[in-house]
Amino acid sequence: MPEVLSALELTFRDAAAEDRAFLSELYISTRLEELSVTGWSPEMIRAFLQQQFEAQTAHYEQHYLSHGAIFRIILEHGHPIGRFYTFEGSDEIRVVDIALVPEARGRGIGTAILKDLLSKSNKPVTIHVEKQNPAMRLYQRLGFSRIGEHGYYDLMECRPAAVS
Repeated sequence: MPEVLSALELTFRDAAAEDRAFLSELYISTRLEELSVTGWSPEMIRAFLQQQFEAQTAHYEQHYLSHGAIFRIILEHGHPIGRFYTFEGSDEIRVVDIALVPEARGRGIGTAILKDLLSKSNKPVTIHVEKQNPAMRLYQRLGFSRIGEHGYYDLMECRPAAVS
């Protein structure tokens, strides 16, 4: 395991059916703030986000997992703190999703994971990022640049030579 990830005491394991409740709560935690302005009750927000999680999961499974993507759970000290989904195609590595529980955000964990992936890749690494996502600054700092757009998302790419 790379030194930085070891120092952070991060490990990974394949996601399993038993992780579904954790993954659902993780997804919900990434969208709660965004939906807090709707005026919906907390129950309505959770129900909506649960539906969104199910739709996203079905999409990821159909378009990525069934084609060989790797869905990993990020562990810190052996406890799940996030997810890291990647797909290696013939000409790119796609970061399908990376998300951390609120307590793990802002501590450099995502940066360390992405730097590790970028340092090992001999292919461009791509990711779709919501245009208003605060993590956009992180991707730009790591050398990603916008190469396309799909609705609310920018397609970002980091070429191997850009990795520092």
